[in-house]
Amino acid sequence: MTGPRTLLIVAGEVSGDMHAALLLEALRRHDPTVRAYGVGGDRLRAAGMEILYDVRDTGVMGFTDVVRHIGFFRRMFHDLAATARERRPDAVVLIDYPGFNLRFAAAAHAMGLKVIYYICPQVWAWNRRRIPRMAKVVDRLISIFPFEPDVFKGTGLKVDFAGHPLVDEIAEALAEPTTDLPWAGEPRVAILPGSRDQEITRLLPVLCEAACLIEQRRPGASFLMAAPSAEKGTKLRTLLAQMPRRPAHIAVVDGGMRQVLRQARAALVKSGTGTLEAALIGCPSVIVYKTSPLTYWLGRMLVSIDHIGIANVIAGRRICPELLQHEATAPAMANALLPLLDNTPQRAAMLEGYAEVRRLLGSGGAPERAAQIVIEEMGNPSTADSTRQTSVPWASAT
Repeated sequence: MTGPRTLLIVAGEVSGDMHAALLLEALRRHDPTVRAYGVGGDRLRAAGMEILYDVRDTGVMGFTDVVRHIGFFRRMFHDLAATARERRPDAVVLIDYPGFNLRFAAAAHAMGLKVIYYICPQVWAWNRRRIPRMAKVVDRLISIFPFEPDVFKGTGLKVDFAGHPLVDEIAEALAEPTTDLPWAGEPRVAILPGSRDQEITRLLPVLCEAACLIEQRRPGASFLMAAPSAEKGTKLRTLLAQMPRRPAHIAVVDGGMRQVLRQARAALVKSGTGTLEAALIGCPSVIVYKTSPLTYWLGRMLVSIDHIGIANVIAGRRICPELLQHEATAPAMANALLPLLDNTPQRAAMLEGYAEVRRLLGSGGAPERAAQIVIEEMGNPSTADSTRQTSVPWASAT
């Protein structure tokens, strides 16, 4: 190889930005000359990646929100395809973000580029028909859940379970000293409303009302909302100030989610990566989720699994309560969380379930294993036929 190895990375969400940054850092421990460019956020920027599109702009959620931004995503798709065609990276590394990345995988494959998918799209949950299509346009899949290799058996796609990168991240967080947070009473309750604006807007009023109901039953309770960034923290404070009713002791913490979960007695957590972080930290949680009626209806039509909470999916059973859409009411949230504040059978059972999840995820080292796979793949030719077309229309790569 005549020059430094290059990667085009597409991580369109905050959680993907985190996982991709850990991967890039591990790659550079093996080869400091590796260069990367693409879609990411603050974590990848800090890891040295050239950011072409930022997750602040790409992290929309749900069918209706995607439709509203379809023009932007078309432009991003074609810009990235043109960049890939011009720069010819040694590999395209796609991080989750299936609505965009499965289409981009087809485009990159058609150009004869090596396509590596890290953080498997949850096709096993919501669209199994995409499994054979995915197998045709991806050279190697690096999974983070132990059951995923079996999903692709018989497809010809090589799948490796590398472990979950959060295992290392949480172990490091738990080894750090605790930090002073603005708790103002007991019991301590964490609230994680999500990272996307539409999630925050939909969930915050009902979360705030749930906190008021908990406070009625447990006077003196203290609530901290964990914001993923200072920008989101400002939004949360602004919206919180507009709430007609809120608990006496509630504050917003910027960027300290793991410390908040570590110090809380229990938590209300928006469905997503935060639910697994709560499980690994050992903070009993209630999983909540609300989206637009149309997106929820479409999701119900497509989703083929019994649980949406990540810890519940890994365990194959309901460890944490899940309150979704019309069930995600303030009284339901308060009633589900209150038993977790004391030494109850519900709390003990949840902590036992969390221990099972940690056993299933295994030991740490996922980013290192993933990096070794990427390095191995960069030395192998792609399975794509380089004589095939060099562009794939947005609408056809489904």
